[in-house]
Formats: sequence, structure tokens, C-alpha cells
Amino acid sequence: MSQDNLMSDLELHNYFSRLPEEALKEFTDWCIFEQAIAAGYEFTPDAKKLEDLEGAYYIEELVDQFVKATRNTIEGGLAALLAGTQADKNALKGIPIVVDFISLYVKYLVPKGKNNTLPVDEKLAQASQDQLDKLREIAKKYNVEI
Repeated sequence: MSQDNLMSDLELHNYFSRLPEEALKEFTDWCIFEQAIAAGYEFTPDAKKLEDLEGAYYIEELVDQFVKATRNTIEGGLAALLAGTQADKNALKGIPIVVDFISLYVKYLVPKGKNNTLPVDEKLAQASQDQLDKLREIAKKYNVEI
């Protein structure tokens, strides 16, 4: 695979609109509860606020709670700014833009995570690849080709 093809594959926003809401929810959960926490970010959601929420509402609430819990550092603020700017440029609508934002936000947080010892560019590349691999796995489960 050429570097250009690899880079376009790693632009996950190209796939979010093609996935059902449940797949987007599963990917969001993975980004927050596995990828970010594995990097060393502590987060315990307010389960009461997530109770009985479905699909888009669950995703929006979980993302809001996670960002509020992690953005109060220089790294978190910078990651939020970069992710927001990039998500705006990607111009998705509805819940796919929220999922795009959180995938970018977590990807930009991971290199600063206390459990990650690789050089920054390698950490960023690995975080991107991990996200693509997970998105492919989830998409396959929902019979969506990416």
C-alpha cells in the first residue's frame, strides 16, 4: 500500500457516515474506554447521565463527559482545539461529526498519555492505525465495507 493510500485510509471521517449508529457508539466507547485509558487517561463516566440514552444521545453525553474530564490540561486543550478544527474541515453532519471529533481528540491525546513511551510521531501513527483497525473490525461486524 502506498503512503498516500495509507494516509487516506487513516482519515476515518471518510467512513463514519456509512456506519450505523450502533457501530458509531461501539467505536466511541472503544476510543474512550480502551484507547484513551490505555494511554493513561483516567475517566469514570457519570453512569446515571448515560442511563437509558440511546445512540446519538449516548454518544454526545459520553463525549461531553470525557472531554470535560480531560481538557483541563495544556495537552487536553490543544487536543480539543486541533480535533475541533479538523472535524470542522471534514464537514460531517449529525452524529458522525461527534464521532470524528472524539476519534481525533483521543488520537491527539494518546501521544501525551503517561503510558506511552514511543516518540510522538510514532505514537500518533500507532494511534491512527489502531483506530483504523478497530473501525474496520466494527464495520465488518455491521456488514459495512471500509
